Amino acid sequence: MNIHTTPSIAAADVKEIARSLIPELRSREMQTEQDRKVPAENIRLLQDSGLLGIFRAKRWGGSELSMTAHVDAVSTIAEGCQATAWVLGVYHAHDYIIGHMSEKAQEEIYGTGRIAAVSAVIGPRGRAVRQKDGSYVLTGFWPFASGNAASDWLLLGAEVYDEDGNKLDEGDLAVPASDVESLDDWKVAGLQGTGSNSVKCTDVVVPAHRFVSLPAILENQTPVFADPNAPAIYKCQGGPALGMYIATSTIGAAKRALEEFLRVVPGKMVMYTGHVSHEWTALQMAVGEAASMINAAELIFYKAAADVDHYAQLGQKMPMEIRGRIRMDITMVPRLCRDAVNKLYTIGGAAGLSLRSPIQLNARNIQAANMHGFLLYDAGAEIYGRVLLGVDPGTGVI
Repeated sequence: MNIHTTPSIAAADVKEIARSLIPELRSREMQTEQDRKVPAENIRLLQDSGLLGIFRAKRWGGSELSMTAHVDAVSTIAEGCQATAWVLGVYHAHDYIIGHMSEKAQEEIYGTGRIAAVSAVIGPRGRAVRQKDGSYVLTGFWPFASGNAASDWLLLGAEVYDEDGNKLDEGDLAVPASDVESLDDWKVAGLQGTGSNSVKCTDVVVPAHRFVSLPAILENQTPVFADPNAPAIYKCQGGPALGMYIATSTIGAAKRALEEFLRVVPGKMVMYTGHVSHEWTALQMAVGEAASMINAAELIFYKAAADVDHYAQLGQKMPMEIRGRIRMDITMVPRLCRDAVNKLYTIGGAAGLSLRSPIQLNARNIQAANMHGFLLYDAGAEIYGRVLLGVDPGTGVI
């Protein structure tokens, strides 16, 4: 077995390691946006630093840390480049899902010596027909496959049917990138650097061992949850974990925007007034409010991470009320970060419109994150409200 290993790192070192990468990531922040994908150099940084392997089992070259370590890594990397951080976050999510697949599938994916990362579209957008021998024939079109340019494998979500057209399940199938066509269609107003091009395939045969049921993950029914020797990272509650992976980068992006604002705005004249910016009460209030909102977002998210880690260590299903709260948290955090940065973006004046400004770049990126289907604020609020009121949440993704 020839495993491409990355350094095994300790949880206490994650933030420091991530922080050491910020200057280099910032040097390519605008290049990432222009290239519409994360540069290969950034992927290599994540791999060589060990940050890529946080949610990968040690036997496959990872560090099998925790959700808190994930937040440490991704939120800090986002202070250098949010697009890179977004992709790192979803790579962590995909390692989590692969951890619920068969040992044979994991060996195929991780044991080649070539794999850098795994891309995915987790939602069941495709169609898989299960054959009599247990294999699947997969066809579909999957938009938003973040980071797929750097991936040797993809996880593609599909509804599963038998040959008579009866729906059996829905879940994710691991497919080599060579079996999938990547389209050049990611031309967007936010998170453009994530390289989230669509992918498609037709009648690809996937062996039975490369399928995992999404409902089984969400409801703690895969073999991992019953295995006392399985890494605790794979026992994170599925719904909260999958939501957190994609929300984390907004915290670091908001911090980056605040840092840049404090660097470039104080001392400037407020045009058509007699104010110097840092002496203007309105601007002082905007900065104070924005900083407090970002701090609140970070506190909320670390609380959610601690809860996920606690129940993963116990190997227990999280109570529905906590799952509902975190379903809300993953929408509240991007909302707080967006509103904080918009305060700064607006009151900082027209200079912030420059395409060279990290403030406008992160404002657009955070807005895009808020538009992800899993991070829609109104949906999160409704689901949490239903849970608190004792009403069926209306979704299994919680």
